[in-house]
Amino acid sequence: MIIYNVTTNIHESVHDQWLQWMQEKHIPEILATQKFSSARIVKVLIEEEMGGVTYSVQYFTDSKATLEKYYLEDAPKFRQEALELFADKMLSFRTELEVISEH
Repeated sequence: MIIYNVTTNIHESVHDQWLQWMQEKHIPEILATQKFSSARIVKVLIEEEMGGVTYSVQYFTDSKATLEKYYLEDAPKFRQEALELFADKMLSFRTELEVISEH
């Protein structure tokens, strides 16, 4: 199991719009690619010095190969849409995590 994690700090001025867009449009559209089995959005509870609200969105997939396929076929259009909507009000970074065990 691979977790594709996108951590985003969103400016307060667009926070509500971004969160609604994520829950109602962006995440469902990414799941519709059928490259991820599920997703969850969690709020980071540590306050950032730069302000804003930080979230981690975790997408679960079966393999690194499937994630690479997502990068090639789907990621550019999703990233572009986010940039067009939220531009400099959003700062994101991505990490890939491999599940070793669950207890």
